[in-house]
Amino acid sequence: MSFLLNDTILNINADELSIPTITRRFGQVGFEYIQQLAQELFSEAPTLQQTHPERAMKLAALIRAKQPSVNAALFVAPALGCPPSQVGVKFASIDVASMANLQKAHSQGALDAVFADREVWRRLAA
Repeated sequence: MSFLLNDTILNINADELSIPTITRRFGQVGFEYIQQLAQELFSEAPTLQQTHPERAMKLAALIRAKQPSVNAALFVAPALGCPPSQVGVKFASIDVASMANLQKAHSQGALDAVFADREVWRRLAA
């Protein structure tokens, strides 16, 4: 299962999304807590998806498990070590065609922040 985290396509292992595993480990945790956790992680490592891919994968699996319609997340830290509350957050549900386009760009090494922004986040649009 593909998940866009900032400018990186992650392939989430189906075992990580199994209901018994998620329920056992994170059943009492709400989505807001997951968002705060992500903000803390990106405050400490603004390019987490590249520098800590295993953490990024687990975060993506947790987001997807708690919000099954979400298959993309954007976390933008203004500076390394900033307060977690300053980390910008966006979530999206990307259609199959767009995800395939992102996956193709990723496999060709063409997926970067500008490409992802143009296709999904539209932060740079004037």
